[in-house]
Amino acid sequence: MSQYKILDKNSTKNKIILLRVDFNVPINNKKIQDITRINKMKEIIHSYINNNNKIVLCSHLGRPKKNMKDGLSFHPIKSEIEKALDSEIDFKDIEKIEKSKIKKSKKNIFLLENIRFYPGEETNNEEFSKKLASIADVYINEAFSCSHRSHASINGVTKYIDSYAGETVIEEINALNKIITQTQKPVACLIGGSKISTKIDLIINLLPKMDYMIIGGAMANNFFKYDNVNIGKSYFEQVDISIVKSIHQVANRCGCKIILPTDVIVSQNQHTKGILKKLNEVNNDDFIFDIGNETIKIIDEKLSKCKTVLWNGPFGLFENDNFSNGTEKIAKSVANYTKKNNLISVAGGGDTFAAIKKSNLISDFSYISTAGGAFLEWLEGKVLPGLKVLEK
Repeated sequence: MSQYKILDKNSTKNKIILLRVDFNVPINNKKIQDITRINKMKEIIHSYINNNNKIVLCSHLGRPKKNMKDGLSFHPIKSEIEKALDSEIDFKDIEKIEKSKIKKSKKNIFLLENIRFYPGEETNNEEFSKKLASIADVYINEAFSCSHRSHASINGVTKYIDSYAGETVIEEINALNKIITQTQKPVACLIGGSKISTKIDLIINLLPKMDYMIIGGAMANNFFKYDNVNIGKSYFEQVDISIVKSIHQVANRCGCKIILPTDVIVSQNQHTKGILKKLNEVNNDDFIFDIGNETIKIIDEKLSKCKTVLWNGPFGLFENDNFSNGTEKIAKSVANYTKKNNLISVAGGGDTFAAIKKSNLISDFSYISTAGGAFLEWLEGKVLPGLKVLEK
């Protein structure tokens, strides 16, 4: 297991700290829709400030290249970030900020403009990395969710400044290690969502470590197609059928039992309340939008036996109240056994986080990650470049 360089914040004083955070928050009409990621950093930021340090916050917001920067500046939401952090912030363009000016300033927190506005960020440009490093005394990565990127503010900057893994990064790694290397058995993996292609490596890597691989969401439709089960007009990803075959083969070899839905909620469209059907009752004009009551009971029974569970991806169209029951009941089962049976429950991914939040059960899970790609790549066994550079 890798060991990472960690900064003792209690003995860190009178420093300028470049803090790479993930403030990639959802925005609508220049208003933040969810401040969870910002709130998570509040205590950490204030602990450094209380030791007479100054903080330079560095984050991306969206994908400026794809969206032509429209609505992706941090400036319009600066006041909301100040409110969340309960502190005044000095907003800065990276090209105009200097260490000497930060030292002289009466402000303690500085917020850089969206780091992806600068071409040198995503190209991991050496000069841009040096520029980032030049404005601080130390660098701390508090953005696990971005650590699968070889970008200047994640990777390149560490070559030119003393660099450390932050508290939230270590917390995330410790939580994921409970799934990968410190697993208490029996262990189940709940895998949902719509695309099997993005999770094939994850499933294959986890199968040897799991007792149950419980598959739902539109991803289950690929398995139904493999078994020649009619899914009507339901969405399924057009991938080589050998993917499903290989998953079954690995599962059989590892002794991991694959659990698929036995009944489903179907409708002719998203706006009409669904009806419960057995799999063999699905008609050609049906859309599958959720799992059924029998499936929920089967999953609950498996979870009741487990000591560890990993969850990534919803089990239905949870955003729509007509089809949120399956995902909500799973969330309640995991939360219940976490409290009652000391189940270690780790959930990750944006949609999974949103589903658990909708059920008001966030505090009842052992750990919930808001990371997407980095969360999956870590579980796939890949080396994250942003963490590799922070190893001792």
